[in-house]
Amino acid sequence: MRRKALYALLILLAVPFVFPTWWMITASLLPANEVLSYPPKLFPTAPRWENYATAFADYPLARQYFNSLYIAVVVTVSTMIVASLAGYAFARIKFRGDKLFVVVLIGLLIPSEVTIIPLFRMVDELGLTNTHWPLIVIPIFGAPSVLATFVMRQFFITVPDELEEAGRLDGLGRFGLYRRIALPIARPALAAVAIFTFLNTWNFFLEPLVYLSDKEMFTLPLALTQYVDVYGGNIWNVQLAASVTTVLPVLAVFVIAQRHFVEGLAQTGLKG
Repeated sequence: MRRKALYALLILLAVPFVFPTWWMITASLLPANEVLSYPPKLFPTAPRWENYATAFADYPLARQYFNSLYIAVVVTVSTMIVASLAGYAFARIKFRGDKLFVVVLIGLLIPSEVTIIPLFRMVDELGLTNTHWPLIVIPIFGAPSVLATFVMRQFFITVPDELEEAGRLDGLGRFGLYRRIALPIARPALAAVAIFTFLNTWNFFLEPLVYLSDKEMFTLPLALTQYVDVYGGNIWNVQLAASVTTVLPVLAVFVIAQRHFVEGLAQTGLKG
């Protein structure tokens, strides 16, 4: 009885979180004049699947989808490599500059809005505006990478010294210890880094807004603001259809790496 009551309570608490997603999906299948109807229609009687076709046919959504996907993948993989190397160095190597990690963490305290103007001026002087380079290079060495480095360092601190001692007896050098011992057992932490890096990169809005001007170069969050009719009004049903498609890659990444993600947060001391 107690378990049933707990399940009922959890379902009730989940409603405020599930309802917006359910409304987004159902509203994407409605005619434009019914999207904002009250009370909202949560079960469309005649789903308009052509809204999804319109989202891709009348706008360069496929190209923008590819832009977001490849940028997110490149940034995620690169961040995993950089953060794992830096995290291992801060956790396992003793050197005079070990206090540098505190300086690195200060980067998390600086909002991206503060640095966007000097970064734009630098990117503009390099002639890289309206390209994807600033959306790739800056995050790899910016605040998202700092958080990823912190997660990896916290994980590598927990690695027993005996494992590295056994590796040294087998003739492994520092990089060999990292590649053959530390990295294989860091899968949970890497999964956590992969998920929040992919999600953060996928949701970039301010950076593409500042650096990009060509619609063909837009990423999805910026592209979703362009769905208007010939009179300048919002085409809500088509915009929501496009929004539904943007959620799918994030859900796929989370489902695939969910177990490792939870383990990574638990083992790096980031659990709530």
